[in-house]
This record gives sequence, C-alpha cells and structure tokens, in this order.
Amino acid sequence: MSILQPKGGGTCGFNSLCKHDQGRPVCQCPPGYTYMDPDDMLKGCKPNFAPQSCDEASSESDLFYMQEMQNAYWRANEYDKFQDITEDWCRQTCLADCFCAVAGFRTGNCWLKGGPLLNGRIDANYSGKVLIKIRKDKSTSRSSGASRNKKKKEYDSTLIVVGSVLLSSLGVLNFILPLITYMVVSRIYSRKAKVIPPYRVMAGMNLKCFTYEEIKDATDKFKEELGRGASATVFKGVLASDNGIGKCVAVKSLDSKVRGNDLEFNAEVSAIGRTSHRNLVQLLGFCNEGEHRMLVYEFMSNGSLASFVFGESRPKWCQRRHIVLGIARGLLYMHEECSSQIVHCDIKPQNILLDDSFTARIADFGLAKLLRMDQTRTTTGIRGTKGYVAPEWFKNLPITVKVDVYSFGILLLEIICCRKKYEKDAEVENQMILADWAYDCYKNRKLHLLFPNDGEAKEDIKEMEKYVMIAIRCIEEDPLLRPTMKNVTLMLEGNVEVSVTPDPSSFTTSAL
Repeated sequence: MSILQPKGGGTCGFNSLCKHDQGRPVCQCPPGYTYMDPDDMLKGCKPNFAPQSCDEASSESDLFYMQEMQNAYWRANEYDKFQDITEDWCRQTCLADCFCAVAGFRTGNCWLKGGPLLNGRIDANYSGKVLIKIRKDKSTSRSSGASRNKKKKEYDSTLIVVGSVLLSSLGVLNFILPLITYMVVSRIYSRKAKVIPPYRVMAGMNLKCFTYEEIKDATDKFKEELGRGASATVFKGVLASDNGIGKCVAVKSLDSKVRGNDLEFNAEVSAIGRTSHRNLVQLLGFCNEGEHRMLVYEFMSNGSLASFVFGESRPKWCQRRHIVLGIARGLLYMHEECSSQIVHCDIKPQNILLDDSFTARIADFGLAKLLRMDQTRTTTGIRGTKGYVAPEWFKNLPITVKVDVYSFGILLLEIICCRKKYEKDAEVENQMILADWAYDCYKNRKLHLLFPNDGEAKEDIKEMEKYVMIAIRCIEEDPLLRPTMKNVTLMLEGNVEVSVTPDPSSFTTSAL
C-alpha cells in the first residue's frame, strides 16, 4: 500500500516551486534550474547542468555544491530520511549520493530526494530549507564531452568527404583510393565500436555499472523470464568473464511506467550495495541509463522459498531449520552489523531465495529503509505485503527494525507448517488464519495438529514447539514485546531459553 500523490509534478510542473502571491499561485524555478518553456511557467523547470553521474568515480561529487534555499520544500520524492543529524551531515550525504538531487533539512531531520522533483512549495511559515545540488562549473559537465564527440564526428565525416572527392577527380587512382578510403573509414568506425564504457565502481560500493546494451546482450534480448511482479520483471542472463566461463545472473528490470520505481531503484542500490553476507543475495551491478533501471544479481538456482515450501512435496524438516536460521542471521546482520542499519520492510517467502545448497538469501530491497547506527527509528508511508505488515504501520507509529521481526514471525509459521498465512479453503474456520491457529494449538497443547502429515516434525516435537513459541513472540502487537533478531537467533540456536507471554492478544491485526 502506498500514499498516493497528485499526478504530474504539481501545479507548477516538475522541478518547480509554487508560492502564493495575493491568493494566486506563482511558479518559480530553484537555483540552477530554468523554465522548460519561458512562455508557460506551468510546464516546470529543468536543470541547466548535467546531473551527477552514477557511472563515474567518487570524484564526481567534487564537481557539485549544495545551494541553500529557505522556506522551501518538495512534498514527494523522498527515498531516505535521517533523524537527529546536523545540516552539514545532511549536505555531505546528498553530495556523496549520486541519486540525490535535493536534500530537505528541518530541526535535525534530513530527507534525501531524487528527481524529477514533485509538488514544490515556498511557504514563509515553513521553518525548514532545501539544499539543492548544483554543478560548480558547467564547462565540466558531460555536455562538453558531447560537444567534443560532435566535433569528432564532424572531423570523421570530413575525412569521408575528402576521400570521395579524390575518387571522383583522380581517375588514375580509381582502384587505389577506394581501398585507402575503405581502410581509413573502417579504422575509424571499428575504433568506435570497440569503445565500451568500462565498469566503474560507485562510491563506497563494489558495484559495476552496466550499459543497457551489455544487459541486452547478457540476457539474449531478455529471452528467458524468471518472474514478474507488479513493478518489475526478472530475466536470466549470463555475464562473460576473463576465464571464458559465463556467470549466471538474474536481471531485475523495473517498469519505467510504474510510479515510484526510481525511488525503489535508489533504495535497493543504496541498501544492498553496501552489504556482504552469505544470507543476503549479492548485487553485482546496475544499469541506470535513460529510462532503464535494472539491477544485476547473482543467480539463485533453487528459486524462491515460496515455491520450495508451498510446493507439492513437503521439504525435509532439517532443510527448513537450516533455512530459518539463515534468514534470522541475515536479518541480524542487516539490523545490527551493517554500517547503515537496514529495515527490509517486505520480508515474505517470495523475497527469500535459495542457492545451490538451499541456503536462504534475503532479496528484493526495493522497500528497504536505511538507518544510521545511532538512529533507531524512522517514519514513512505504509510499506510491505498484506499479511506480513506489522500493526504499527497502521497506527502512524515510528518504524523500527521490529517490523521485520513481525514479518519473520509470520514467515516462520509458514515454514514450520508448510502452508500459507491465510487459507480460505481450510476445513475448519479457526484454521484459516495461520497465526490464530498456531496459537490455539500451542495454548491447548495440540501442536501436532499444525503438521498432521509431517512425521519427521512430530518426532522432533520439542524443537517444533520451540519454533512456534519464537514465532508467537515475534508477532506480538506491541513492538517492544518482540525480541530483537539477535535474541531470535540465539533462541533458534538454543543458546537462550524461549518464553511466551500469557496471551499475545490482537497479534493478528494484519495477518490476513
């Protein structure tokens, strides 16, 4: 579920700011921007400089500065928020982030926003400000490079024209000059054809920047589709390597027509680009060219956890335990061991992938939120998938890592029972909602009813009881009563005893 914004860029169009003058709206471009159409200020504004490139090294940030503008803000485009920080920290963070076009700052809160900017306002009663990223020297923009390329093309064309004139005027050399001309032209164009932009590494991230053509070649023109969602399609591809052995990859292509996909792309690259853990899927690179937003991941041969757990045959209990522990360790890493704390916000079976050895890999960070290690909570619109969303999302409460703990609890019950969180065709009505059914079975000491056809699980009933108890703890309505993922991991490993509150009432607020 998402908060809908007005269509388009607002009253004054994209990248523009609207202020009221005697009750009438007046449109104004921010510093560094000019009107798209000087005769129609409602059509929005455009930057009069080349935006910061994510394809180039970290020195790109040195080419920009942040222009302050008081009493102004853009209501949309936020892809990250930080609390209790200084204005200078906010300024430097936006400068270092190639996706950031503007940073909003107010009383210790910092909002990073990507373009095009929507619904801008200037309000004398607003005490905050915006910090607008502008290129220092327009001559250093990529437009100058384009100008050089244009001149080079003109020079190359001149060579071809000269060759043609010589052909027509010197009949004696009719057989020699065509050969010379052909060789010159071939050399020019073959040299151009070999110029492939090298892979560059983003600042602070070991990520490769792919061109669209490289992605197209790797996927054989997007031939094999692995999966499709509401906002993206995943294709299988093969990347060439120096040793001649191709590396299988999964390419997630975000639909350019879906609103908010630029923010999702930014969030996913920012979140997972800085991570390295065996229980997180590895992001190898990305494509950010024109309207194309693509993410290149390592290929997971055993597909998603959803296909594995909800398939026709019930997976072995030992495999399920291995998967559960892997997910818990991955979340623990995200919550407590990263330089920037990550709240995934969309933990569900479809977002857990399995590698060759059926090790769990957490994937799809499109809705993730980053927190500094000294930041414990954030505020944002509702994110996630129905049934896995924690109750605090609906109560306008601050969002913490405990929303992931709640989702993990629902997921844990699904893995234990090999059934979905909600089954409308359940034989008995009180079995429709898995969380309710699991608690009833635990309370009445009838856990065997949760897995009637799982002899392996029944033989290890004590372990199953422990897992159910952990799940119940995780889906407490009050986030303060839920354990941290560190404690969850310790409980799963048997290093900490599990205790359950007497009656976790209302913990199924969002279980449907």
